[in-house]
Amino acid sequence: MKLAISITGNSLQSAFDPRFGRAAAFCVVDSESGEWTVHENPALSASGGAGVQAAQFVAKLGAQAVVSGAYGPNAFDTLSPAGVAMYLAPTGESLTAAAVLELFRAGKLTQAQAATHEGHHGGHH
Repeated sequence: MKLAISITGNSLQSAFDPRFGRAAAFCVVDSESGEWTVHENPALSASGGAGVQAAQFVAKLGAQAVVSGAYGPNAFDTLSPAGVAMYLAPTGESLTAAAVLELFRAGKLTQAQAATHEGHHGGHH
């Protein structure tokens, strides 16, 4: 399965980033072969709609699932119809993308069934 993991750096050893829309990058890894690529998140500096832009980007990369720390309603409503499963990794722990991949392979991640927060609506908190 092609899995996108939100990260802060540029490799499988980079730290997991719990922010979906504002993650620095996504590590796309084949959960069977372990082959991976890193793609900078084009939504990182978006003035608004980062969740939707990041969701469209992940879907275009061909990811069948994504792992992050939270999903706003717009990201959820973009990923869900695209057939991209959303998983939640534990936040507050120092995890690398590789560690998140292992949790995914072990079936230890929770699948998000709905948005996990109300969203930020264009950067206004």
